Amino acid sequence: MENGSQTEPVAENPSRRGFVNAVIYALGAVMGAALAIPAARYLFLPPKTRKQQAWVEAGDVSRLAIDAPQEMTFRRIHADGWKIYSEKGTAWVVKFPDDKVVAYSPICTHLGCAYHWDAENSEFLCPCHGSTFALDGRVLSGPAPRPLDRYEIKIENARLWLGPVHQSGETSS
Repeated sequence: MENGSQTEPVAENPSRRGFVNAVIYALGAVMGAALAIPAARYLFLPPKTRKQQAWVEAGDVSRLAIDAPQEMTFRRIHADGWKIYSEKGTAWVVKFPDDKVVAYSPICTHLGCAYHWDAENSEFLCPCHGSTFALDGRVLSGPAPRPLDRYEIKIENARLWLGPVHQSGETSS
């Protein structure tokens, strides 16, 4: 061997190393895109907006007895971003002698418990904390701070349609 002519070690197969590096970078790019595309879509594209029904049909008011609350069930469609789901709801519906119809939210205004109609005492009763409500929604007794909340209603061809719930503003003294 000569002093000036030292040969450098030659890479065994430089094209193989380059290929492996290219595959590693390509896989990294694919994984990065797999994470970045959904994130970018979430950040920059708004969710699909679908028209929600503000009103839902609850039942036939011609079958309601006067001064006898009836619990009516209905299905409401909700859209939450891209997810659409159906939710069962209820309302206590009362038909008064003057044919006025009122639909109450089934949730007690004290702590959100479900109340029921006590036919024996002719009042709505919340079994959790003893609040009682009159047929017109007024607080009769208990810790409930205000009357029962009501659904906005409309009647078309003897069919009851329920809209949003409006919170009662009165407080009991």
